[in-house]
Amino acid sequence: MKVVINDKPQETSAKTLAELVKELGLNDQPTIAVAIGGQVVARSSWATYALTENLSVLMIRAAQGG
Repeated sequence: MKVVINDKPQETSAKTLAELVKELGLNDQPTIAVAIGGQVVARSSWATYALTENLSVLMIRAAQGG
């Protein structure tokens, strides 16, 4: 299935948001936030959030700086 991650189309075999995060190698990153349709999806919901064709996903990683 094709999804759009941070404005870039990407093929995935993931069925859920948790699987997508794992597929991208980000599942061990505690500072990752995911939004779909402008709404942040709680990490506790990732395992049950079903992906659909052409879903637009925004992933951001918090970083320290100064």
